[in-house]
Amino acid sequence: MELFSGAGGLALGLENVGFEHKALVEWDEDSCNTMRFNKSAEGWQVYHMDVRDFNYSPYEGKIDLIAGGPPCQPFSLGGKHQAFLDDRDMFPQAIRSIREVRPKAFIFENVKGLTRPSFSKYFEYIRLHLMYPELVVKKNEDWLEHLSRLENHHTKGGVRGLSYKVVARVLNAADYGIPQRRERVFIVGFRNDIDVEWHYPSPTHSYESLKEDHRTGEYWEKHKIARHLRSSPLLNDDSNNFGYDTLFKAQALLPWRTVRDAIGDLPEPSSKKNHYSDHVFMDGARVYPGHTGSHIDLPSKTIKAGGHGVPGGENMLLYPDGKVRYFTVREAARIQTFPDSYIVQGSWTESMRQLGNAVPVELAQIIGGSVREQLQKYGHAQTTKTIHTTKGKSWQYA
Repeated sequence: MELFSGAGGLALGLENVGFEHKALVEWDEDSCNTMRFNKSAEGWQVYHMDVRDFNYSPYEGKIDLIAGGPPCQPFSLGGKHQAFLDDRDMFPQAIRSIREVRPKAFIFENVKGLTRPSFSKYFEYIRLHLMYPELVVKKNEDWLEHLSRLENHHTKGGVRGLSYKVVARVLNAADYGIPQRRERVFIVGFRNDIDVEWHYPSPTHSYESLKEDHRTGEYWEKHKIARHLRSSPLLNDDSNNFGYDTLFKAQALLPWRTVRDAIGDLPEPSSKKNHYSDHVFMDGARVYPGHTGSHIDLPSKTIKAGGHGVPGGENMLLYPDGKVRYFTVREAARIQTFPDSYIVQGSWTESMRQLGNAVPVELAQIIGGSVREQLQKYGHAQTTKTIHTTKGKSWQYA
């Protein structure tokens, strides 16, 4: 089951590793249109509605995995940082889905801002509430009082009822072969009656390896770039390491994938050889301080949920000669690792919003595939267990 599905990036990645979707819930009409256009023939049941009104009772005890990206505006660097004071905070609804469906596992994704020091107490509140979803908020109880109850419940030992083992980590998509420097927090949980040992997949790609490929010329040879046109943004500025050190050595990992790696085979959008309906040139891109675009020979900056007004110029392509233009929808979809067969519905601005909010498909595959592997192991070695819930019910799991 998928909540806050958006354009379907997380859902598509999970489908690619073998999960079958029983319900996808999304309130935005254009996003629902995108999922239905691409996947209705394959059985995706898309519910265009507010998740607060969704009835989970038909799915109780029948779902292996709940996944989704609760709206991130309360925690985004570009938002007002209201968190628990913001009625767009949908984590309480994510927790309700866990409580009422009792899935074997869950995967939730959110912006890195959720882990900032100013939100640390609320992040711990979210984590503990996901661990003990049946410990609900009492009438007239604020979240800090509820946090204290959750802490007491967690530390007293011998906990009964529905509970989950929860781990969270900030991942950079570029470290997993996504052509984009996109940092997001992933929260993964397994039901406590499931005997698993799980950790986040190890990085497969690195900045250091890309820098080495620039230095040796291997990168330029791969793209057939003439020597006089080779201008490395890495070698020209040794101080620019994007906040990464040499922890991941070049010889051990593949190079970060770049914008050129992702879109190099596409024709220029203004070319007569362009036969992509969603690869259309958009005029008006400009460079100014703090708004510089994504260099074609680096992973892109984070694709943002916006169009012309994105503050860092993340949705612009920067060429080595300093020229810029906006990414087309198809290019942004490539950077988010959607297949070319997946068509985003709506205007350029609306499509970029959907893509900016999406989880990169291939990163969803990596995380989802790792979770599925553990659930499969559990399925092969399972025994019947009984869980006594805090509501006085007993549930048996095969």
